[in-house]
Amino acid sequence: MTGIGGWTVAVELATRKRDEAGQALAQVLRRHDHALQQLDQLSSYAADTQGRWSVSAQTHTSPQIVGHYYQFMARLDQTIELQQGVIDEAHRQCLAARKVLMEAEVYLASLQRLLEKRRQEYARLAARREQKQTDEFASRRRTAAPDTRQDKP
Repeated sequence: MTGIGGWTVAVELATRKRDEAGQALAQVLRRHDHALQQLDQLSSYAADTQGRWSVSAQTHTSPQIVGHYYQFMARLDQTIELQQGVIDEAHRQCLAARKVLMEAEVYLASLQRLLEKRRQEYARLAARREQKQTDEFASRRRTAAPDTRQDKP
């Protein structure tokens, strides 16, 4: 069974890499979710601000305040666009991490199948050796034992 030891180590390493890929995917998914939450917060804030402005704009406001409002909303829109870029990048990272995880799982499965084949092969060889030894032992026993079925007069 010494030949299986190398395969076992390979399976353990592949399992570790698969687990690391799964953890990396989970981390990227958390970043993606966090980015989505931030986008939701920014969008809600922009909608609330615009709603408040609509109500307060009905009263007399100075042109300077109107200018500040539009500048602020333009910056808020830029921030929302930047956050959408962060989400897009996080999405690309999620896809890449999923691909890495899938490849690691496929590699691990192939190593596990190969290890199982090797184990079966070693078991067959051991069974053949044992059968051969049993046959040789029986053959030696037959030739060494005197014929006990001789006719006695």
